[in-house]
Amino acid sequence: MIKTLFFDDTAVMILDQSRLPNEVEYLRCETVEEVADSIKKLRVRGAPLIGVTAAFGLAMAMAKYQGEPTGMQDYFQQTRAILASTRPTAVNLFWALERMEKVFIKEFVTHANPQQIGNQLNQEAIKMYEEDITINRAIGEYGQTLLPEDCQVMTICNAGALATCGYGTALGVIRAAADQGKIKKVWACETRPVLQGARLTVWELMQDKIPVTLISDNMAAYVMQLGHVNAVIAGADRIAANGDTANKIGTYALAVLASYHQIPFYIAAPLSTLDLKSTSGINIPIEQRPPEEIREFRGMYFTVPEVEVFNPAFDITPHDLITGIITEKGVLKPPYALRA
Repeated sequence: MIKTLFFDDTAVMILDQSRLPNEVEYLRCETVEEVADSIKKLRVRGAPLIGVTAAFGLAMAMAKYQGEPTGMQDYFQQTRAILASTRPTAVNLFWALERMEKVFIKEFVTHANPQQIGNQLNQEAIKMYEEDITINRAIGEYGQTLLPEDCQVMTICNAGALATCGYGTALGVIRAAADQGKIKKVWACETRPVLQGARLTVWELMQDKIPVTLISDNMAAYVMQLGHVNAVIAGADRIAANGDTANKIGTYALAVLASYHQIPFYIAAPLSTLDLKSTSGINIPIEQRPPEEIREFRGMYFTVPEVEVFNPAFDITPHDLITGIITEKGVLKPPYALRA
């Protein structure tokens, strides 16, 4: 299994996904600022993994606190704020930080020892890490029952082991189906502008010897028109209470195309991705990424450097285009009225 992160004594070790597939390199993050920078710069990415990474970063920071006990609560909130500011759309980040805050409050009332509090927070982060893998496997098992034999699946971005603590959500469904001998081919959209599909999804699937064919994003409609797609599966960064889903930019386009070609379109995500405070997709904040991601790739410009750029990281897929939401507790079907 691909190991995306681990805690090594006094540092959070992160698989640098910005270097894949050319290099497999782990970054040693010894401060919360380094963890936050890695999240911002997509060295670590994927909603479930972002949340757990932030949890480990928070635990590390509290274990290293050397100030007065009276200042510990303020320090916790400052550290939490640094991590919370990294990726506004991925609700798993805020879910994880809130879960860590509950542990901190409980431990602070009991004893104000930074190392003891840091240890308890670290244990909670480890628990999240292990839970995520179990959850992903459950998503995979529920999801694979939806796919027919000799299935050709299309996916976008990377919702695999690299986006989680292991196994994956959308790719978890594909992995589980492959274990049943159901997968004939995976169509991986390259996923502009950062190419998570081309760099990460293709790499993952080829590691597991699952048949994959890479296409540019604008080829998806034609592949569907040819009758080569039986299902589309994507991950999610946030799901509103009515089922509207935020995922990597381009997901909405795939859902529209799937609807036109009468192909089932599924979202695979853990329940922690549900944001019941958002009544619909209009309430979901959409992260705007740096213009350099579109103007250049790995330091090389392929357009006029001064051109104005619009670079939203995500789009919103309306709930009425979603055939089902695959979670660790089962498959949610429309009409969606998600509740706590």
